[in-house]
Amino acid sequence: MSICMFFVILHNKNYAMEARKKESIYRAIRDYLIITIAMLIGVVGLNLFLLPNHIPMGGIMGVASIIYWGTGIPVQNTYFILNAILIVMALKVLGWRFCAKTIYGVVIFTVGSSIFQSLMDPQLHLLADQKFMACLVGGVFMGISVGLGLSAGGSTGGSDVIAAMVHKYRDVSLGHIILFCDLTIITSSYVVLRDWEKVLYGYVLLFIISYCVDHVVNSLRQSVQFFIISDKYQEIGEAINKIADRGCSTLNGNGFWSKKDIKVIFCIAKRSESRFIFDLIDEIDPNAFVAQSAVIGVYGQGFDRVKGRKKISLDEINEKLNKNPQTSK
Repeated sequence: MSICMFFVILHNKNYAMEARKKESIYRAIRDYLIITIAMLIGVVGLNLFLLPNHIPMGGIMGVASIIYWGTGIPVQNTYFILNAILIVMALKVLGWRFCAKTIYGVVIFTVGSSIFQSLMDPQLHLLADQKFMACLVGGVFMGISVGLGLSAGGSTGGSDVIAAMVHKYRDVSLGHIILFCDLTIITSSYVVLRDWEKVLYGYVLLFIISYCVDHVVNSLRQSVQFFIISDKYQEIGEAINKIADRGCSTLNGNGFWSKKDIKVIFCIAKRSESRFIFDLIDEIDPNAFVAQSAVIGVYGQGFDRVKGRKKISLDEINEKLNKNPQTSK
């Protein structure tokens, strides 16, 4: 009996390891596919709506655009060189995984821009007489591009990399960081454009991009929580732990009508993982009672890191607790 149990446990561990490996490969492929799509969206927004209409933007792309309007040097060349310098600086803070995806994104954006410009008619100026619409559409394209890139663990480079470095240690909006970094670049575009109206369009563009970045990133990071009641709670918990690779807890409960003691599984997962967890539950116990709801924020292992606007040490916490002891009545 013990030998059979050993082989069952060994089989389950091997199956779990294989499932995790497949899931890891799937996530990597998905991330790079999302980054590819994000960069191509940005290529269209920049080259079709912003550059032809001389609408300045922030970040490395904004600097590259200013140089292009002033000297004629292709945007993608300046963009690639400046990003290479910035990525080298970010390696220690963000690690190779983020920088590898960012390098991939920068290369896709550079190559995509070169191909797009070679295929596009130089005389093509969409919305040439409607600057505000060009600013709006281009901003949505660029905001979606930046947001998708950040959600997949990469970026278009430039101020996105700076924003990611700050956001790693401080709970500050990604869009606001990018907005703060880019205001000076937008203002400096007046040196080349000599037109305050276009500079104002650049400010509007920044707000549009900032809004789109926050909306895309927050919507893709949404999490859900499950309360699962089932007689097969042990099997469901094992499946969530080993196959879905999510932690869960067992809570003690009591059925008010049945007067029976019950076990309730509590689990938090990414919204994108909820369908897979439902499939596991349905396969093990189709009659399980499952309640799912959205949560505003989840922090800790497997989710976002807890970030503080102001760091406070453990010694400071203990000191404040000792100064204000609880008095029992």
